[in-house]
Amino acid sequence: MAAESPARCLQAEASCPICREYFKDPVIIDCGHSFCRACISRCWEGSDTDVSCPQCGETAQQRNLTPNRQLANVLEIVQQLSLRGIEDAGWERVCGEHRQPLKLFCEEDQTPICVMCDASRAHAAHTVVPIREAAQEYEETFQAHLKTLKEEKEKLKGFKVTGEGTSQQYRIQTEKERREIVSEFQQLKTFLEEEERLLLAHLEKLDEEIVKLQHDNVTQLSEEISRLSELIRELEGKCQKPASELLQDIRSTLSRCETGKFQQPVEISPELAERRSNFSQKIFALTETLRKFKDTLPSELERKEGEPLESYTPVNVTLDPDTAHPELVLSADGKSVTWECWRQVLPDNPERFDRCPCVLGCEGFTSGRHCWEMEVEVGDEGRWAVGVARESVRRKERINLNPKEGIWAVERWGHQFRALTSPTTPLRRVPSRIRVSLDCERGQVTFSDAVSEAPIFTFPPGSIPGERICPWLLVRSSSGVRLCL
Repeated sequence: MAAESPARCLQAEASCPICREYFKDPVIIDCGHSFCRACISRCWEGSDTDVSCPQCGETAQQRNLTPNRQLANVLEIVQQLSLRGIEDAGWERVCGEHRQPLKLFCEEDQTPICVMCDASRAHAAHTVVPIREAAQEYEETFQAHLKTLKEEKEKLKGFKVTGEGTSQQYRIQTEKERREIVSEFQQLKTFLEEEERLLLAHLEKLDEEIVKLQHDNVTQLSEEISRLSELIRELEGKCQKPASELLQDIRSTLSRCETGKFQQPVEISPELAERRSNFSQKIFALTETLRKFKDTLPSELERKEGEPLESYTPVNVTLDPDTAHPELVLSADGKSVTWECWRQVLPDNPERFDRCPCVLGCEGFTSGRHCWEMEVEVGDEGRWAVGVARESVRRKERINLNPKEGIWAVERWGHQFRALTSPTTPLRRVPSRIRVSLDCERGQVTFSDAVSEAPIFTFPPGSIPGERICPWLLVRSSSGVRLCL
């Protein structure tokens, strides 16, 4: 410390008593003390009377600010000596303002400073420690962070290796499944082509037999028609002749006119008819099997490529009694509805349907994906329709059940099952439990079999406008419809 004392003293003498930094444009006043020109001018500013020295308090009769050129020269030498001392001491960084080595660390500002910065007003109330002590403390902190970061890096590398292994396994499995799909479909294709060839060949054989039979019948009939035409001409000619000629060869003529002697065409043999019937039954069974296969395969593809079922939120739908048509009877829990042929006495509020036996759900949706399920009758009696509708759908007038009126639904009426498009779309599958899936973001509603999860019908994306959409039912059946989770 004793070796640093002269340097400290020299730095103090080269510093302004007011700002405590190196002199800038030093001036000397009457009492002999020196200050920065800007500091002493700011100190005396606003005083109309005699001023005093900020350091000794002696009164200055005149505001004489004489440039202290010698002090300015000394200050330049001090700065040069400081820089040389910094270089000799091996300091890498210096203060940009004071050109002093950064030996201290301000904990408030979190930055290295020099001794001149420490003596300035900017750091007067700050906690300052030696830079080596601060560096040691922060080095320990950095080491702790370094250890944690290395551990995290090793974990991530482990995850990467595991992920790469899992991805490789999936790729191997995918390639295996790809080969299986190609192989199975190739075998199926070969089988179907062979079956097609055999069926067409059998059908062609049957057709040849029928064509031959038809040709033989046509030939036989043509011969009989020709013989009958000749006999008719002969009889017509005899009828024009005198009695003696008319009765000539009468026995032979009458014999040829007997109907029993006319040959009837050969009909299809019972054996051929049975073979044709059996073949038709096989064709019917085959086409039904192929239809079922085609209906099942797209459902699996849609399940893999489309939105998974789990992305739809199940909704506990209840029916709104204020919207129910007077012929509809709702259960106490609002979960089922049946139809009666008599009208109940109910308030004619604006929300109630009065022309069509419909009812809305209490719930309405403007965003998200939602689904609910309904149990319906599968017989040919009565009528029901299930789906969604705009909350603003008409209630007091006769409406057409289609998307233009704000209704997206499927309907069973008698033996017909169809989607209420415009015109309607016939559907084959009549489930006993229907799932309605509403995607408000895509503007799409999908109907599927809740038991087999096979698709029934999907209104295309963008069909449903961005407004409040509610569950909707139409019931004209004593069996009714029941909502279920």
